[in-house]
Amino acid sequence: MKINELKPGMKQVELQGKIADIGETRDVMTKFGEPGRVATATLQDDSGTIKLSLWNEMIDTVNVNDEVKIENGYVTSFREESQLNVGRYGKLTVVK
Repeated sequence: MKINELKPGMKQVELQGKIADIGETRDVMTKFGEPGRVATATLQDDSGTIKLSLWNEMIDTVNVNDEVKIENGYVTSFREESQLNVGRYGKLTVVK
């Protein structure tokens, strides 16, 4: 799947792309009432870019220019912008 094919509401998304940018890490309270950390990265492939939410230990496993594979991700819309999420049941793997 390519980034330009992603639409809000899509589930079980699998794709590969490069981390182009990682924003500041923020401390937040999750919807489950637990403290957590979140950072917004920009994921790109040859079709475009999308925001990617990185949570907690996932933030520490990726760097700018890493090639990553997302499995079982899902797409939401935040402030009218599509955003890719890995979630509790998804998987992010650094390929190289």
